[in-house]
Amino acid sequence: MTAALTEARAALATGDVPIGAVVLDPAGEVIGRGRNVREAAGDPTGHAEVVALREAARHLGEWRLEGCTLVVTLEPCTMCAGALVLARVGRLVFGAFDDKAGAVGSLWDVVRDRRLNHRPEVVSGVLAAEATGLLEEFFRGRR
Repeated sequence: MTAALTEARAALATGDVPIGAVVLDPAGEVIGRGRNVREAAGDPTGHAEVVALREAARHLGEWRLEGCTLVVTLEPCTMCAGALVLARVGRLVFGAFDDKAGAVGSLWDVVRDRRLNHRPEVVSGVLAAEATGLLEEFFRGRR
């Protein structure tokens, strides 16, 4: 989670919401890093999770991320939750819950939907105070 928090801090420099993510291979090595780049890249899909998943897939040379872990500072939205399910990520670890758009238990629970062909293990609340603090600092300056 500390690596994901580092990515989140880097997002601040580009004016993006401070959300960061990393993908770990089954041995625990970082194979993908991402931070929100929606503002910097003008990309509506430029969420930290999607950026990290894309880099991990390029690293492995395939789209299946079986056995990998996605670590992200904020509970994924519906798009990102769907992407990690479709990529067959084995485990999701996230920090803060997102009461406004969270799709891993807050508003929806995409990753545990029995109708889907894959359901990752979920670990939540890891370094949540640090992740929440970054977000609060960012939005305090915007409101």
